[in-house]
Amino acid sequence: MTALVTGSAGGIGSSIVRKLVSEGFEVKELDLVNGFDVSDPEAWEHIGSVDLACLNAGVITGDDGQLTELTDDQYRRALRVNVDGVVFGVRRLDRVMPRGSTIVVTASLAGLTAIPDDPIYGLTKHAVVGFVRSVAPQLAERGIRIQAVCPGWADTGLTTNGFRDELKERGFRLLSPEEVAEGVWAAYRSEGTGEAWIVQPGREPLLYEFKGVPGPR
Repeated sequence: MTALVTGSAGGIGSSIVRKLVSEGFEVKELDLVNGFDVSDPEAWEHIGSVDLACLNAGVITGDDGQLTELTDDQYRRALRVNVDGVVFGVRRLDRVMPRGSTIVVTASLAGLTAIPDDPIYGLTKHAVVGFVRSVAPQLAERGIRIQAVCPGWADTGLTTNGFRDELKERGFRLLSPEEVAEGVWAAYRSEGTGEAWIVQPGREPLLYEFKGVPGPR
């Protein structure tokens, strides 16, 4: 079995790689540190077929999340990595993956709820969750499943010391990268598609139940 992991050099990415290797996968690691830019559509054109693709690369917007202080570069970078990196990846993988294969996208709990600390990050993760749910039927026609994993804040390089301390002061318990990797594995092992799997400290990975919207009267 073969797999790829984007953002593989980060805390969550490296934990996903270790989990997949322990389960017998041969894993291709894709990260900016080894020259792979998920936001570059041309880079994706050199990626071949795998049985499992974990689209995990992501960035937060800035130090304080204040919209008035947001620069154009910060905004565009968040969109390029968090949204373009998923869309370009899924587009390429849809063309080359075999029937029975799976794509798992690392979204965030910020894609299911408000995140006043970083509204642009919330925007990108809501986009990712919506994209996964909406593209799933197209992929299913070709025998490919796609899932989203939505962890809470994890103790990784993205969480600066100051923000980490602030979260702890506010009563947040940080996830370990290994817990997120287990959530990715649970989403992969599920038989569903277009799902969102919540990962929270002290809980087993949990399938999120979208309530839907009221119909017309």
